[in-house]
Amino acid sequence: MSHEVKIPSLGESINSGVLATWHVADGDTVEQDQTLYELETDKITSEGFAEVAGTISIKVEEGTEVNIGAIVATIEEGASSGGSKPAKGEEKAVAKESKASAESPNSELPASNSGSDAVSPAVRRLAKESAIDPSKVAGTGKDGRVTKGDMLKADSSPNQEAAQAKKKAPAPTANPKSGERQTREKMSPLRKRIAERLVEAQLEAAMLTTFNEVDMSAVMQLRKKYQDSFVKKNGVKLGFMSFFTKAVVHALKEVPAINSQIDGDSVVQNHYYDIGVAVSTPKGLMVPVIHDCDQLGMADIEKNIAEVATRARDGKITLDDLSGGVFTITNGGIFGSMLSTPIINPPQSAILGLHAINEKPVVVNGEIVIRPMMYLAVSYDHRVVDGKEAVTFLVKIKEAIEDPARLVIGI
Repeated sequence: MSHEVKIPSLGESINSGVLATWHVADGDTVEQDQTLYELETDKITSEGFAEVAGTISIKVEEGTEVNIGAIVATIEEGASSGGSKPAKGEEKAVAKESKASAESPNSELPASNSGSDAVSPAVRRLAKESAIDPSKVAGTGKDGRVTKGDMLKADSSPNQEAAQAKKKAPAPTANPKSGERQTREKMSPLRKRIAERLVEAQLEAAMLTTFNEVDMSAVMQLRKKYQDSFVKKNGVKLGFMSFFTKAVVHALKEVPAINSQIDGDSVVQNHYYDIGVAVSTPKGLMVPVIHDCDQLGMADIEKNIAEVATRARDGKITLDDLSGGVFTITNGGIFGSMLSTPIINPPQSAILGLHAINEKPVVVNGEIVIRPMMYLAVSYDHRVVDGKEAVTFLVKIKEAIEDPARLVIGI
């Protein structure tokens, strides 16, 4: 029985996408729930999975734009890998692989984990790229099968830092194979949409940026004092982002004009606190949203940020993860940025930019001391936010970070 592989609906605002990557080859035997392809849209990158086991016949090539509902492949059921006849062309590949393995035992990859029949092509590809042995990875898939997500998680572990650095190193461009001085690659739908939104933001908003600097001593001392206990209790590290998220919520309550947006000829005042956190991914910048931050504790904020950031980088972000934000925090400091003017994320009215922490001489009570200082930047839409409100908002954040007790007692 033949089963059609169709592009599923991803939301009302998404009508098409580019079939960026096939994780299987034409004629491969696939398992149920195995990852088949990656689809890039102007908002998210999603994966397609096999609904049945069998032999796949690919109908659409990589790089092709496809509409929602389009048939991109068919799967002939009844040809699963559990003891069935290999798919067309697979016998030669298996024989070749066996020969290569016999000649070079170190190149052999385990075929299973926790009793599963076989690792998927996506897992084999990641194993080859990251040099991670799938048999040593705890599988969370069906029957203990190692999934792509398991491999990506293992690849981001501390033991894989060196491999990650090597993998992310830019490819040499001095001597391209073609001998040409330039190469050209079509923009992905996501990158194209990001570019459009950035230009729209600058054209449509009267955008200004105000700056301040904050002494990070108090927050750093708190983290150092309670980090071990925090990790032991919550299973996640206490980072700077949870402090700034709480400080932003506090400042939004003090200066509600920042928590508003223009809709036509109306000003919409928001009374909730869904904070977006900008995340750099291989596909481009994304802004997952942490909902109801005023009701979350520090541990919950840290867990939520880590979770949505991982989904964004793994290409598993959803439209719900990106919707509802009233304010955005972006941290260029993790890349070493000292100062920047972040661009507003429409239809929001402001964005906070964090930067690198550097020790500097500052004057405290008439004495010169060395303190860990960070520049803060708030870009805002002057159509709805006055300069006084923007400056006051940034000062409230500065006060909350320099004296975190304010976040507890609400002043």
